[in-house]
Amino acid sequence: MNPFLANLIVQSTKKFRDKKKFPKGHPSEYRLAKKYHDFVISLKRNFKNFVLIVIGIFSASFGFKGFLLTNDFIDGGATGISLLVAAVTGVPLYLLIIGVNLPFVVLGYKIMGKRFAIKTALAIMGLALCVAVVPFPNVTDDDLLVAIFGGFFLGAGIGLSIRGGAVIDGTEILAIFLSKKFSTTIGDIIILINIIIFSFAAYFLSIEIALYSMITYIAASKTLDFVIEGIEEYIGVTIISSQSNRIKEVLIGKLGRGVTIYKGQGGYAKNGVVKDMDIIYTVITRLELNKLNTEIEKIEPNAFIIMNSIKDIKGGMIKKRPLKS
Repeated sequence: MNPFLANLIVQSTKKFRDKKKFPKGHPSEYRLAKKYHDFVISLKRNFKNFVLIVIGIFSASFGFKGFLLTNDFIDGGATGISLLVAAVTGVPLYLLIIGVNLPFVVLGYKIMGKRFAIKTALAIMGLALCVAVVPFPNVTDDDLLVAIFGGFFLGAGIGLSIRGGAVIDGTEILAIFLSKKFSTTIGDIIILINIIIFSFAAYFLSIEIALYSMITYIAASKTLDFVIEGIEEYIGVTIISSQSNRIKEVLIGKLGRGVTIYKGQGGYAKNGVVKDMDIIYTVITRLELNKLNTEIEKIEPNAFIIMNSIKDIKGGMIKKRPLKS
């Protein structure tokens, strides 16, 4: 960052006294430096998330208007519902994208929190605006190419948005909610939802379109998995850090997640000394991974983090505990 801007931030902060946090007067140079460090990390992370979501919106819009819309093909999930209703009723797709996803945004607020719901709502409105305003050419009328590449661009758009910390298809939020309510797997819920969608497509459109739409769904889901590097619904995270106490407080206080602490020893050091340390293990959803990485980077950028895909989990303290406001 520009040194002049950095100095301006520090000097501006010095002008104000927070009697609750700094009862003795000015904040220390260390705290100012820490605030500046956190500010830079958050700025970089938010900018990266913004770029990913914007690219995801344009990719999904291109999949819609360049391939699927002109051939009445649909996808699974909330986007599939929007495309199906648009094909049957003639209602503009951009209105349906907002209307169909709105209940999922409200549900996401209850499950994932206010910040996630706001980012998701903005991403969905951005997708609707892009579909309504930005012109895209009709690339091809070949049914097989439409099914494959329409699904590819749509899946890439959804995956990039997830990596940016938001979703533009709310089905996953519903699947997480129902899996907890009915004690079933998220994958089973998603399959059931899509069976219903494609059954309606076969009835209202045609069996041939429904079959091609299944190819679209498969292409979209495989592309989505590739974009987010194969991350499943739940991620097991092992964190080895010299700042384990502070990371533990963030996991419990900011993310509302339970942690398991292992007593371990560091087996590598430049001077050959083996040090005792706490090893943290927790389970999060893939939608929380972005936030976790940001918080850990603020505390210790060089922390050793191991992430493992988990197909599904049961029992234990999986449900997030309510955070204090």
